[in-house]
Amino acid sequence: MKKVAIIGAGISGLFIANLFKRNPNYQITIYEKNISIALEEGYGVQLSVNSIKFLNEIGFEKLQNKEKFSPKKIDFYSNKTLNKICELDIAEFNSENCEYTTLKRSSLINFLKTDLEGLIKTDHNISKIDYQDKQIKLYFENDEIKECDYLIISDGVFSKCKSLISKNEAKPIYNNTLAIRGILNKSPENINSKNISLFLGSDFHHVIYPVSSSGDLNFIAIMKYKLSTEDQKNYSLFSDDTFIKKVLQKIPIENKDFLKDLKIFPVFVSDNFYKLQSNNVHLIGDAFFAFPPSFAQGASQSIEGAYELFKSIDNNTESNFFKNRVKKTKMVNTRSKFNQFAFHLSNPLMTFVRNIFLKRLVKNKKFLESYLGKIYKN
Repeated sequence: MKKVAIIGAGISGLFIANLFKRNPNYQITIYEKNISIALEEGYGVQLSVNSIKFLNEIGFEKLQNKEKFSPKKIDFYSNKTLNKICELDIAEFNSENCEYTTLKRSSLINFLKTDLEGLIKTDHNISKIDYQDKQIKLYFENDEIKECDYLIISDGVFSKCKSLISKNEAKPIYNNTLAIRGILNKSPENINSKNISLFLGSDFHHVIYPVSSSGDLNFIAIMKYKLSTEDQKNYSLFSDDTFIKKVLQKIPIENKDFLKDLKIFPVFVSDNFYKLQSNNVHLIGDAFFAFPPSFAQGASQSIEGAYELFKSIDNNTESNFFKNRVKKTKMVNTRSKFNQFAFHLSNPLMTFVRNIFLKRLVKNKKFLESYLGKIYKN
């Protein structure tokens, strides 16, 4: 029986743990540095059909419908005029039991950890990693030493394990944007609250979407914002009332008064890919690569990458995992960057031309199959 150590109890780590748990050839342990698994109750995630297919293999279709929602369309709006530009039918990519799904992150995490009772060790902060001759030793700050045959690193964009192995060579970079998350306690009058509403603005865009069948609405905004190197490292800044008020003054939306549980944080993304020198140590999720949050593929790609890694380990094809995952990740990253550029246009003429193209492209099946289908379909 092979011992598998998973570092990080986020979406990718918990999902791949479920896959290994269902196979008697593996013994798994999940190590989480925090004293408990973070559950940000209201904040949402979007899951496209490429990830729902894999989640269904561990019973996701049985999750109660009241805890998730399946929007059929993305409605595009002008943030300046609040006029609707066009709509995109994302249900075109749905298949039986695999629908574009939105839900609270906490609901997804709770689902993923349900069958992992006793396998998650919290308050385990890693300090050193040794891997030689296919045997891996993990050293923790509580003086524990553990050995494993496979090490799966899924501890996020600021992965400590990745830093230890790369000797701090593979660091994320600030994307010159802030993410503003919150919950809307009242639906704006101008939108269909059963769809995903995407508002395009100057150096700013925001998205409102349902995260349950009861009408709970998630709010996420991305704003261009310059930060000094010192401010990027000052985490207390983003909970400072003066800073928050300064940022909120720049939000060009009418419904700010209905927002609650606001959180602001800087967006960091990956600059390149880091290839490990062992087929027994792998990166997944944001530790593998972190995208700009403008294509709603962060959670889906974490799940998809974890599934690919599990299959490659189980089929003894680990050497192919990195190359295949890089190919798909580059596609998603290119689209994420392009979306952010297009969503944030400020020149009136360019905005006018963009909107004309949008109206045509959302009806062009050949384009949609290439731009979305290649991502949504495995």
